Amino acid sequence: MPKHIADELQARSLADLLRRKELNHLRVRRHGLLLVVESGPDGDPIPHLRFRRLGAHIWQVEMPTHSDGWEVTPFRGPIEKLLDSMLTEAPWTLAPLE
Repeated sequence: MPKHIADELQARSLADLLRRKELNHLRVRRHGLLLVVESGPDGDPIPHLRFRRLGAHIWQVEMPTHSDGWEVTPFRGPIEKLLDSMLTEAPWTLAPLE
């Protein structure tokens, strides 16, 4: 099964979606199959969550752990619905951490 990388258009779309939801402290970085949502300085970013691309329109949410790892969540689906789920189910993951 071919792997789908996260492309620049998806990263820009997610960044636009974050702005529309007034999450202006967050930015998006691409890394292979991942779209990483982070804040803070570029040289020392604070990870908030990441979306792993599983298929053409299916993503899975992963959350950072206290030990610099990532925990897979059961949340899967289109990225827009996943972001809404995170805002409802786990809003602290997207809150400013300053």
